This record gives sequence, C-alpha cells and structure tokens, in this order.
Amino acid sequence: MKAVQSNYFVAFFFLACFASLTSASDPSSLQDFCVAINDPSSAVFVNGKFCKDPKLAKAEDFFFSGLNIPKNTSNPSGSTVTAVNVDRISGLNTLGISLAQIDFAPYGINPPHLHPRATEILVVLEGCLYVGFVTSNPENRLISKVLNPGDVFVFPVGLIHFQFNVGGKSAGALAALSSQNPGASTIANAVFGSEPSINPDVLVKAFQVDKDVINYLQKQFWWDNNN
Repeated sequence: MKAVQSNYFVAFFFLACFASLTSASDPSSLQDFCVAINDPSSAVFVNGKFCKDPKLAKAEDFFFSGLNIPKNTSNPSGSTVTAVNVDRISGLNTLGISLAQIDFAPYGINPPHLHPRATEILVVLEGCLYVGFVTSNPENRLISKVLNPGDVFVFPVGLIHFQFNVGGKSAGALAALSSQNPGASTIANAVFGSEPSINPDVLVKAFQVDKDVINYLQKQFWWDNNN
C-alpha cells in the first residue's frame, strides 16, 4: 500500500510540474472542426466551450474524484481509459491540459491510436508496460521501450502510439495531455469500424490484401476502451 501511495505522489508531482510547463497548445483547434457561420445568432459551437461568469465559479468546477478506484477491464482490449478532460472538469476550459487514467488487465492493451490535438506524457504507477510510437512518413520508425513503475514516456502530438501490459498482473498509468480536449482516434476502429463503412475496394488497395480479409475485419465489433 505504501508503495502504491508513493507512486501516486510521484505521479501527481510529475503532473504538477508538467502543468507548470504547458503554455497551452490550445490556441489551435479544440475540436475536430469548427465550420464558420456568418450569422452569429445561428451559432451553436465555439472553439472550446462558453465561459461561466467567474463570480459564479465554485470548487466543484475544478474537481473530479475517483481515480484511486481501478476500472473494469473485462473487455476485448483488456484496458479502460478514464479521461479527465473539460467534459468532466469544466474549469479546464482554456487551460490547455487534461488527464487520463489507464487501467490494464494482464496482457491488456491500449490499442494503437493518436491524439490529434495533444502531446501525451505518461507515468507508470504499477505493472510493466511495453509502449511506443511511430514517426511520420516516410521513415515510419518505431520508438519503443519497456516501462516499470515510476518510469515516464512521452508521445508526441498526432503520432500513432500504444501501451501494452506485458506483465502477468494488472497495471496502471496516468497520462497528462496538452489540451483540454485532446481527442482520440483508435486506428483499427477508425479504418474498419467507421460509420458508414469505408468502401472495401479502398482498403483492399491500401492494405494490399484480399477483399475477404477486409470484409471480415469490417464485420468485427471494434471495442472503444475510452470510459
């Protein structure tokens, strides 16, 4: 128990330091897109969220509880990501930072994915994780490492990355992200589980495999491990 508490102390110290260094990469987009409109009276969205009168702010606007409780990981991925972003802490609006807790079953994976709006810095609290990211074209170089409790790893903004629990027991990690709404696009879900489906002929040509393989993959249920 003392070791776990110590890990949490280290994690939150590290996150506090990270927060002090972020100059907020959020002057850029805070959502997938924001279509311009000429009539302000018809506007529904802003790049981010509307602000409450500061005089009406209260402690609950800056608070979230429950990250000390391991989440259910009995799903096909064997992992659950609990995002603590502006949708859960409204006080994060405009601050350019958010948090995620990642729980892993033995040999569970946070599948290859990317965050379109944020760099991620992750600290392992318990267990042993094999993590990595792939650089952009044309090199497509894998940069990976096995992490143990207290180890920290950075995933640059927009690059495909993953975390895989290579230990025989449960694992846990905390990640800080440089956006109040970093977004997440899981590669397999996006390519094979889109709605509506991508024309199989496109994927046959892209992946250079038989059409039956693509049809099989598109018929699978692609689990979203984000909580």
